[in-house]
Amino acid sequence: MHVPGLRAHWLTQTFVHWPYPPDRIQSLLPRGLTVDTYDGSAWVSLTPFVMAGVRPHGSPAALPAFAETNLRTYVRGPDGGQGLWFLSIEVGCPVMLAARAVGVPYHLGRLRLARRDGVVAYSGARRGGGTGYRLSVRPGEPIRPSGRDVWLTSRWRAFTRQLGGLWETPVEHAPWPLREARLETLSETVTTVAGLPAPVTEPVVHFSDGVRDVRLGVSHPVRRRGRTFPGSAPDG
Repeated sequence: MHVPGLRAHWLTQTFVHWPYPPDRIQSLLPRGLTVDTYDGSAWVSLTPFVMAGVRPHGSPAALPAFAETNLRTYVRGPDGGQGLWFLSIEVGCPVMLAARAVGVPYHLGRLRLARRDGVVAYSGARRGGGTGYRLSVRPGEPIRPSGRDVWLTSRWRAFTRQLGGLWETPVEHAPWPLREARLETLSETVTTVAGLPAPVTEPVVHFSDGVRDVRLGVSHPVRRRGRTFPGSAPDG
């Protein structure tokens, strides 16, 4: 990444991960993306967190902190490199809806986060209805991440689809400092609204106090062997 387009802090983040059959996830992906797997399973993650310090690169002014929640899965691009595909994103800040211009699936929602007696509680509901969640976790001690932990939490680009083509956004930040996390409560309709069957296995759960100085690059059409990926929009 030469110059980031946006800077932010991602704070108070919980990761709730479920395994799925790879073919079920592949059916939700656009042309050009292939489902990525770990130990033979595809994975889907629900990740509520706080976005703070969001500002264009070089600007001293930042947006007030707001909540965001992603439902994401793990993919490989046309070049074989790893990335994320967002099945949905709920956000509490209307300004972020501008990212729909490059295909980011933002939906305005009423999101809440609270801490009490060592428990972190999140809730969200999409405006207009149709989907929502309640989630609470009890963070524990820091952990030394396993290979699977790193695979599930660390991706350095996200893909979107817009104007008939595949786009990518590079991301840079320090490694996630992960903690143990015990799931206290969870109810959600986010997965089924996204076209998935409701999870039937116990999730893998992580908590992180967060990462600062996240750099998000400018979105651009995916290229392959020096050419724009078939079906994508040209530069400019």
